[in-house]
Amino acid sequence: MATIDANPPSGTRDFLPADVSRRERAFATIRRVFGAHGFEPLDTPAFERLEVLTGKYGEEGDQLIFKILRRGEHEATGEADLALRYDLTVPLARVAARYGSQLPMPFKRYHVAPVWRADRPGKGRYREFFQCDVDTVGSDSLVADAATLHAVTDVLDQLGLSGFRVQLNSRKALHGLVEAYGVPEALEGSTLVALDKLDKIGLDRVAGELLERGVPSDAVDALAGDLAATDLVDRVRGRLERTDRGRAGLAEVDRVLELVGTVPGGDIAFAPVLARGLTYYTGPVFEVVHDGLDATIAGGGRYDGLIGMFQGQDVPATGGSLGIERILLLLERQDAGRRSGPDVLVTVLDEDGATDAMALAQRLRGQGFSTDLYVGGGKLGKQLKHADRRAARVALIRGADERAAGTVAVKHLASGEQTTVAEADLADHLARLLAD
Repeated sequence: MATIDANPPSGTRDFLPADVSRRERAFATIRRVFGAHGFEPLDTPAFERLEVLTGKYGEEGDQLIFKILRRGEHEATGEADLALRYDLTVPLARVAARYGSQLPMPFKRYHVAPVWRADRPGKGRYREFFQCDVDTVGSDSLVADAATLHAVTDVLDQLGLSGFRVQLNSRKALHGLVEAYGVPEALEGSTLVALDKLDKIGLDRVAGELLERGVPSDAVDALAGDLAATDLVDRVRGRLERTDRGRAGLAEVDRVLELVGTVPGGDIAFAPVLARGLTYYTGPVFEVVHDGLDATIAGGGRYDGLIGMFQGQDVPATGGSLGIERILLLLERQDAGRRSGPDVLVTVLDEDGATDAMALAQRLRGQGFSTDLYVGGGKLGKQLKHADRRAARVALIRGADERAAGTVAVKHLASGEQTTVAEADLADHLARLLAD
């Protein structure tokens, strides 16, 4: 009989209990913090009409959309009319256009859900992954941008991920930058795409790509010289201050920096060539890089023109997204060597005691203890080994003698110490034991 490959599809993963527990703890923190900042939950379908998604993600992003072929009698055409959602921002824009009259404006929402991209899998890069987004629709105030940054960085701080750096820029400043270096306006988009790769491919390759895209060599030389300088920020600021668009962009960046102030657990600074590849950004943009991973773990920006695509008028919006899969890599490192399991495992020593054991486990759950009940059968030694493998903290032993005496034997698994206590005193004893 032929065997079937049991591996999940490339770019996807199975999550075992420890992974799921870590993810759910992170999601709970994210939802709690976003809710505390006044954002409301939202959900949308896993797939959208193809026309909703295309043209929103730039020249490279559109190539990564997972398309769904037409079904039934249209299947043979090989055409697609639907696609798995690429991110959570475009679906929000559709929702805001469809239900705008029913939503309080400004509308603040968060969304935690999976998305799909036809990307090349790699470390920390998957075809199916979760995004955790927070957005404000209907406000053109930079206070909304600063509030987004506060919410995103508060989550990172609450997760214990200190040591991150917020890199802030403005698309207006980038327009001014292109103008200041003498790049033809027609090449502005392709120039920003190349500059956005600086951290990934290095200065030499960026310069080469700019030349290939037709950027004049004198403009490339000037850019490369400033990008290689130790006083990069000051040099770029000086050039931006020579153009109207550059000054407007700098004013936007400086105002957001002023509103945000200090960032608990991290730092924030102007990043002159940060572009964010998505073409729908119109104002402040940001990325968060963590020293422990040397990779982006969050990002976002203002996208005032996107929602207007769906309803024929401009609607201001701004938001951010947590790179939860990379964040979980950092949390996994923090959890290395740390075991988490139920507070208590109740053993079952004989068939006569099974009903009593089930009742005892249920009472303990009602008293606030996470309680597992051993269901496998077997001798006490086997059950205690299982309790250890489950990383339970305490095992309860209640055979015929204990039932007759109204007592419970409590075994602390880390130390191996065992104490017999009255059933009426069990909850208090466990509370003290687990607290220690």
